[in-house]
Amino acid sequence: MPLDQSFVGRSYPPSPPYEVGREKIREFAEAVGETSPLHRDPEAARAAGYRDVIAPPTFAIIVSLKANDVLVEDPDLGLDYSRVVHGDQTFVHHRPIVAGDRLTSVLHVDNITSRMGNDMLAVRAEVRTEDGEPVTTGRCTLVVRGEDA
Repeated sequence: MPLDQSFVGRSYPPSPPYEVGREKIREFAEAVGETSPLHRDPEAARAAGYRDVIAPPTFAIIVSLKANDVLVEDPDLGLDYSRVVHGDQTFVHHRPIVAGDRLTSVLHVDNITSRMGNDMLAVRAEVRTEDGEPVTTGRCTLVVRGEDA
């Protein structure tokens, strides 16, 4: 069943705040092989001008994927998540994610297209602090494999 085209242009309410912790940043940095002390040592981060340790750039996937949940769980879209493949992911960072940040995300459906029997769902997550400061814009394409794929 094709995705509902009327979702293009839809935005969802902000997500509940996600509090970024030092330990989460350290664990993520370790998992992706980031060795910079800026991800582990608060003193090194402060010496570099940050208020606390900063997250590796790809840490933003944690927050942006949580934003996608609201769309995936929307029954009106007609999305069968068992048929979804993650097609693409990009981030534009407005500033680093810092331990202590409380981040919210607003998810936008930018486009829905069909190619060769597959639906392509382009979404954008605008990640901000609770106070509204822009932090990261994440864009991803979800490919919903067709029945014959």
